[in-house]
Amino acid sequence: MSSVLRFIPVVLMASALAAPVSAANAPAAAPAATFQKATFAGGCFWSMESAFEGLPGVQSVVSGYSGGTKENPSYEDVETGRTGHAESVQITYDPRKISYEQLLDNYWHNIDPTEVNGQICDFGTQYRTAIFYADATQQKLAEASKHRIETTPQRFKGKIAVQIVPFTRFWPAEGYHQDFARKNPGHYQAYRKGCGRDQRMQQLWGQPGRQGE
Repeated sequence: MSSVLRFIPVVLMASALAAPVSAANAPAAAPAATFQKATFAGGCFWSMESAFEGLPGVQSVVSGYSGGTKENPSYEDVETGRTGHAESVQITYDPRKISYEQLLDNYWHNIDPTEVNGQICDFGTQYRTAIFYADATQQKLAEASKHRIETTPQRFKGKIAVQIVPFTRFWPAEGYHQDFARKNPGHYQAYRKGCGRDQRMQQLWGQPGRQGE
């Protein structure tokens, strides 16, 4: 074969590689991950964790401590009630699948919003209820949701005690607290039943509190 014939395929291949890819033929870019975080305190973080785990769009729920001043607190530190921290959960979620408003609605229906510094059978500032907003949008939505609860006719006899405060920092709890209801279903159910959490939710909302999947 002549050198001219051997050269033609090489030129054609080079031209094809150099040709620009049209927008119509370009591969679609994968959508960037847009996960956001929401942080709530609602009494025992085992129950708060269970209230959100398994919701469509929720990627993870982590138990921990927020709202106080002590850095890297332990469970024993927080339980003294002197750290300023509340048992909390931090939720990582996909806003394309579940909205912050939906998370707020689920939060309210899993707490007694009238109880000050405690929830059901757990007492102390470490068991207070709070919505820790991360930005102005979360603050606005949280305050609007609280206003709706406060102005619902004949819903609650007491004043709404849930704090709406800026998020500062979240400290994950010890490993044995994470996914507690899933890992220790017998222990958790005994606690939940003994505490009377579902009965209280039924009285307040007409339905028991949510338990994760």
